[in-house]
Amino acid sequence: MEYPGLVLVDVWATWCGPCRLMAPLMDWAASTYGEGLKVGKLEADPNPTSRDALQVQGLPALVLFRNGQELARHEGAMAQPQLKAFLDAHL
Repeated sequence: MEYPGLVLVDVWATWCGPCRLMAPLMDWAASTYGEGLKVGKLEADPNPTSRDALQVQGLPALVLFRNGQELARHEGAMAQPQLKAFLDAHL
């Protein structure tokens, strides 16, 4: 969270179907936005302290940070156009 740029954290779980649908979109975001966006994944179940620190209520959860400060979040699956709009709003 100390990264000096824009970071997207995908909080997911292996048992979560919508999380599996979002996985390819995380790869898409990383390749599309390149150096402008760092994409990370946090598996919720083995990381309860980190998950709880992020105050995640539902999965998948996308939390967007800039310079360690939360900018926005979205809980639940979304399509690629929605993800693009979500990210573009904060670039």
